Amino acid sequence: MAVNRRRGAAAAPPREAGRPGQKRRTRKAIVDAAIALLARGGTPSVNDVAEAADVSRRTVYLYFPSFDQLLIDATVGALSQATVDRAIEQGTAREDPEARVERLVRALHHVTPDVERLGRALIRLTVDANGNRGDGTPRRGYRRIEWIESALSPLRDRLGAAPFRRLVCALAMVAGWEALIVQRDVCGLSPSDGEALSAWAARALVRAALHEAPAGPRGSSRR
Repeated sequence: MAVNRRRGAAAAPPREAGRPGQKRRTRKAIVDAAIALLARGGTPSVNDVAEAADVSRRTVYLYFPSFDQLLIDATVGALSQATVDRAIEQGTAREDPEARVERLVRALHHVTPDVERLGRALIRLTVDANGNRGDGTPRRGYRRIEWIESALSPLRDRLGAAPFRRLVCALAMVAGWEALIVQRDVCGLSPSDGEALSAWAARALVRAALHEAPAGPRGSSRR
């Protein structure tokens, strides 16, 4: 049977229409099923995940050519979900959007050495010469995008669809595994300095997006 979503999780963003949106939902269902199965103990098989997600084995391998990639993705998600959900849920719709985003960014940086190793392994398994497949289905990071969209949700109406999407993508570049690796490996920053840098960059991006947004009664603004 299909695995139900965890109660208490952050509200999902509006559902995307069309084939790309369906692909992202299918991928999420597969990972969520793997997370639920891992939480019960033991290592699930491909058949177990396919049955729990209500998809075929072929569909699992279509989204995850390596089953190790799926298990790592699910493990990282299981270890990160509660911390990030709490960071998002602590705020209110009327809160300063910069503060909401900073709290999310800092939560994404609070990873143990073991989780960081898993994140690096996930990147190794998903990076190749082809990059994004061009079908609107990212190789990784859908969970990060959902978290950012949730943190920014009070700004959705004020910014408009295209600027909102641009801000989400910009924030995805300064928070998460790729940003962490640049901070550690390229810049030689300590974990605390890297976290502070990502928080500063995230605030600057939100501030810039708000500065460009048209004035008007729509949406929320800083109080």
